[in-house]
Amino acid sequence: MAKKYFGTDGIRGRANRFPMTGEIAMKVGMAAGLAFQNGSHRHRVVLGKDTRLSGYMIENALVSGFCAAGMDVFLLGPIPTPAVAMLVRSLRADIGVMISASHNPYYDNGIKLFGPDGYKLSDKIEGRIEAMLDREVELALADNGGLGRAKRVDGVHDRYIEFAKRTLPRSMSLSGLRIVVDCANGAAYKVAPAVLWELGAEVVAINDEPNGVNINEDCGSTHPLGLAKKVHEVRADIGIALDGDADRVVIVDENGTVIDGDQIMALIAQSWHKAGKLQGGGVVATVMSNLGLERFMSDLKLDLHRVKVGDRHVVERMRANGLNVGGEQSGHVVLSDFSTTGDGLVAALQVLACIKRENRPASEVCKKFEPVPQLLKNVRIAGGKPLETAPVKSAIAEAEARLGGKGRLVIRPSGTEPLIRVMAEADDPALVESVVDDVISAIADSKNAA
Repeated sequence: MAKKYFGTDGIRGRANRFPMTGEIAMKVGMAAGLAFQNGSHRHRVVLGKDTRLSGYMIENALVSGFCAAGMDVFLLGPIPTPAVAMLVRSLRADIGVMISASHNPYYDNGIKLFGPDGYKLSDKIEGRIEAMLDREVELALADNGGLGRAKRVDGVHDRYIEFAKRTLPRSMSLSGLRIVVDCANGAAYKVAPAVLWELGAEVVAINDEPNGVNINEDCGSTHPLGLAKKVHEVRADIGIALDGDADRVVIVDENGTVIDGDQIMALIAQSWHKAGKLQGGGVVATVMSNLGLERFMSDLKLDLHRVKVGDRHVVERMRANGLNVGGEQSGHVVLSDFSTTGDGLVAALQVLACIKRENRPASEVCKKFEPVPQLLKNVRIAGGKPLETAPVKSAIAEAEARLGGKGRLVIRPSGTEPLIRVMAEADDPALVESVVDDVISAIADSKNAA
């Protein structure tokens, strides 16, 4: 059944518009609070956010809902998504919430929910919460004496900083490395520079002055060109670009070349495989990951498991198959030895550890394979189901026939925006461009005809 509120990564949309209104956020707090009532103890929720202006509105609405359901709320303030996943466990909370639209512009926002084990909620639990949002829940709410309380929690940044540092060996130092870190004016603007500095690096922080509306604005993991320029300007050894909630990362080497999530996964998988730390005999990636990664893993006699887009699907496959490395080309990298969700900073630390061990430039360490030519284009839609029309189906079939089993074609609706994404890859770049353009044209014609 199609969901009305939840998408591929929680609830997300334009702030102060359906479904990201204060009213719905309050109902989410009520419904999620009731869904996680367990026993007679005082129930607890940890609530973090990124730096968006609308975070104040959503935060207060969620607090109202959770308190109405009888849950005590621990307010964390601006903090990375993986820190919320970590703190929900260390603070023995029943549920964790992150208010963020990740890499989206400031005018969007979202609500991500974590269970007491620190993992994002399953479809089943999301469905149970969603079912409660459209019906009255007042009869099940707490009585006057059972209402929850809310309080700010001090020291949460220090907890996460120490957690991140402990993911490296105690003897590991980043001394001698000059690192530029792009904080995307987001949730990691304090903790990321602090972690790198405390580990001994010379740190140049950029986009670390959030004002509520500049999160992800021409910066961060989705816009790494500014980072590349800064790396060149200060002659840094490496650049690290996080996104608004710091659950994804891309790297820029000393030459300004961008290293995406596929290359990061390849590097970590190879390093851990050599050290005997890689579990499950492979890595989990999504349908969007480059064919070059698949070939690289095959050369190492390792498997590449492909799943649907979304780090939640990555984590589910990792747990099911006993793997400890997974992620997405976009920079979500999940290392389950340390985290239950994507953690951009922790993934970056593993890259830095490889550079220190090999004592070679980032450009030599981080590029593990030559990517197969790949092209991704988006078509904005205003509704309807263009992928189900006969002309579009015909165009897709023809495109797949032209690739002839020597490439891949991936077409999917975005889970966070009104877009259809069309991606193709093959060794012939001209064929790739032609295939994508033909499918895009068919979708656009179908949209116009509708």
